[in-house]
Amino acid sequence: MFLLQHRRCRGPILHGIASALGALAFLAVVSVIQAVSAAPVHGLAMQGEPALPPDFAHLPYANPAAPKGGRITYGVLGTFDNLNPFIVRGAVASGLRDAFYGNNVFESLLERNRDEAFGLYGLLADRIEVPEDRRSITFHLRPEARFSDGEPVTVDDVVFSFETLRDHGRPNHRSYYSKIDRVERVGGNGVRFVFKDGTDRELPLILGLMPVLPAHIYDAETFEQTTLAPPVGSGPYIVASVDPGKRLVLTRDPDYWGSDLPINRGRYNFDEIRFDYFRDQSALFEAFKKGLVDVFLESDPTRWATGYTFPAVANGDVQAERVETGTPRAMSAFAFNTRRPQFADIRVREALGYLFDFPWINQNLLHGQYERTASFFPNSELASTGHPASESERQILDAWPGAVRPDILAGTWRPPQGDGSGRDRANLRKALALFKEAGYEIRNGRLVDTETGVPFGFEILVTTRTDERLALAFRRMAEPIGIDISVRSVDSAQYQARLQTFDYDVIKAIWASSLSPGNEQLFRWSSAAAGAQGSYNFSGAADPAIDGTIDAMLAARTREAFVDAVRAFDRVLLSGFYALPLYHSPNQWIARWTRIRQPETPSLTGAEPETWWAQSAE
Repeated sequence: MFLLQHRRCRGPILHGIASALGALAFLAVVSVIQAVSAAPVHGLAMQGEPALPPDFAHLPYANPAAPKGGRITYGVLGTFDNLNPFIVRGAVASGLRDAFYGNNVFESLLERNRDEAFGLYGLLADRIEVPEDRRSITFHLRPEARFSDGEPVTVDDVVFSFETLRDHGRPNHRSYYSKIDRVERVGGNGVRFVFKDGTDRELPLILGLMPVLPAHIYDAETFEQTTLAPPVGSGPYIVASVDPGKRLVLTRDPDYWGSDLPINRGRYNFDEIRFDYFRDQSALFEAFKKGLVDVFLESDPTRWATGYTFPAVANGDVQAERVETGTPRAMSAFAFNTRRPQFADIRVREALGYLFDFPWINQNLLHGQYERTASFFPNSELASTGHPASESERQILDAWPGAVRPDILAGTWRPPQGDGSGRDRANLRKALALFKEAGYEIRNGRLVDTETGVPFGFEILVTTRTDERLALAFRRMAEPIGIDISVRSVDSAQYQARLQTFDYDVIKAIWASSLSPGNEQLFRWSSAAAGAQGSYNFSGAADPAIDGTIDAMLAARTREAFVDAVRAFDRVLLSGFYALPLYHSPNQWIARWTRIRQPETPSLTGAEPETWWAQSAE
């Protein structure tokens, strides 16, 4: 309409519009160039620069002189019926791609240095390009990278892996990779991932840790089916034999393409890795005592305090070690399934915390070996408990008024302790007061809903004797106010199936953590994960404040801003009383036959089995 009314000005106006559009196009081109242009680098850190230089010789916790050869046997509790670790279905075998035992079969584009908070270095990719705004990442594949069947690792395999895991993988993969806008090929061996936005600064690192699968082996249409077919990967080991549910044997690939890389020097030293499966901890420990299993990851404080007196310990053939770590200890807690009506009221969840007498538990069940957990990131700078919220934290939390309790915001809150009697009367009264506010009262010795008369109760689902003893002790602590708690013990397969479908009232959950929590928290706590079967959102939390503080963590550009965001997140979780914090050991407990050697200095995260070697190979 404007051009029709001002014909004499049409030329200049159109010229101006054309110039403006040209300028915008130019700026768009510049923006694209800036988004994809970056100097190639050897590594990437979540904040700041990676700790290792481009010419590093080996990881700081690996012994480059470690000899190759021999065998190690691990004992694993439970069973398995699946050799695809990237799907929800089935019980997957250990050791194929494992945070503790190593990525023995399946590798990723980059590899983690566990001596820094979150730093990655080239593996399948030898160099990467990441612009400052982190809206993309480009990987350049090593031409020598090969799968165990001799086929080269190509850009096609990377794209196939991304698309298959995005569409058919575990919920965490689907969540992470849904943030990718597009994938572009760069030259003959490069692949660029462009993100929908730049708010998630961890996403480039998440892509670096994406497992790469051979497109010529896997079929996207059948990917979600369980399988016992030996997998093909690019890692240092191949599957040599499978005895379903009982044993998995890996052998070192003599033609492994990456054996001479600095990132791998001193790692993956055994010729054979065996995983033997046991139905219960007692049978597994007996096998360890007989020398049938080389390493025992201890979790029972009674056994740790009293069980290591057998002859092999006395004569030095077995060594029980406390391994110090520099990372947060795991959060162990009774997780309340808020999808169930009896846990919908936050006052009920808070009240149950007053019934747990930790001093009694520690003295009578734990031999005084544990400390009370008061944060989702205990024993680290990320814990909010004991620290008043900084101004930056308060600015983050201002978007959700009331999401954090005043005492938790001030850092003065602590979980109720108990007096060591197992039935602290003062705490029982506090619990009853909260139950009364929530609409409950005691009638004929039972805690019931005031309006309906329905008794309040729930079931604790367990799978080990240790957890069963703990649950039974908690049941006794709740009896004085008339709460009916049942304890149901099931085998590991049934337990896993019920976890994946959220078919429980209460479980003992363990959330491991690191110095760089990030996208995995979406899988554990986001509103989207609350309804996604197979996720680790055991409590069913669905709170905008949780989602928002996770977003703040992922967007942080400095370590200081990151710590503030994590503490804000911690405060929101604690204020929601989604779980009853239990306890943690201040260090790792590991027992091993001394025929298994290890470097003198562990990593920041503790013991690294992939750096161990056999005495017989020396």
